Amino acid sequence: MQSVRKGIITVAGLGTRFLPATKAMPKEMLPVLDKPVLQYIVEEMVESGIKEIIFVTSSQKRPIEDHFDRDRDFEIFLKSKGKLNRLQPLIDLCEKVRFFYTRQSEPLGNGHAMMCAREFVGDEPFAFSDGDSIIDGETPVVKQLVKVFNKKQASVIGVQRIEDKKAMMKYGNVYGTPVRGESRTYRVSEFIEKPAMSKVSPHGLIVGGMRYVFTKDIWAHLEKQREGRDGEIWLADAANSLAKKKPFFAYEYDGIYFDTGDKLALLKTTLHFAMKDNEMADEIKKFVCG
Repeated sequence: MQSVRKGIITVAGLGTRFLPATKAMPKEMLPVLDKPVLQYIVEEMVESGIKEIIFVTSSQKRPIEDHFDRDRDFEIFLKSKGKLNRLQPLIDLCEKVRFFYTRQSEPLGNGHAMMCAREFVGDEPFAFSDGDSIIDGETPVVKQLVKVFNKKQASVIGVQRIEDKKAMMKYGNVYGTPVRGESRTYRVSEFIEKPAMSKVSPHGLIVGGMRYVFTKDIWAHLEKQREGRDGEIWLADAANSLAKKKPFFAYEYDGIYFDTGDKLALLKTTLHFAMKDNEMADEIKKFVCG
């Protein structure tokens, strides 16, 4: 039985919705309180047992490498000022995982981006995430998916279940049948991106947070995958193809999903985490309520 040791995170997007802030700073490095978005995702993977992570980047993403690298001179300076504790959580994180980097030379879709990391992963199962989404859960979502993978030895996607059919039209929908005797687990039959209201998933399952654990079977489908919308290669299309050929499972994870891909979404995410701190929550309520 294979274990999940490696993770892929795609961070090649341009972040045009945040311009001019992202002219010189990757959108994945925008802060949610005192940590960049990307650090939350890395922490989730590390807490799930991932030992090696490869970032699929593009040009102007060098700050990501700098953030997850050790700066000994800076650490010595902070220690001399009695402030090393402010950086210690990041130092501890970086000691638990090895980081690797590769570039996507052209913006050809997230499926193409994932293919850039194929040599790194080889035939091992691996976790996958985009660089935009934070999922706040008591148990890391990747860890929840790894648990399902360990039982099924098949690819798994993390999903949410919602009741609002109109809202479901905005997301990728997941179709399948519940697995008997296994709570929150479904055998996937199909993925459809933003379906009409009459065709939304009958179980209310949507792709929320872009969290997967894949087996090596995904590579053959990505290799054959034709261009989809906008002339790009999309992971969802390859996953749909895989689900029609091999066992593929969906797990309704326990956690709150936050998309940080636009200004309002990032603000909501920041407020969520700020309100978990009693002192900050009181100050925010005073500010908003007057």
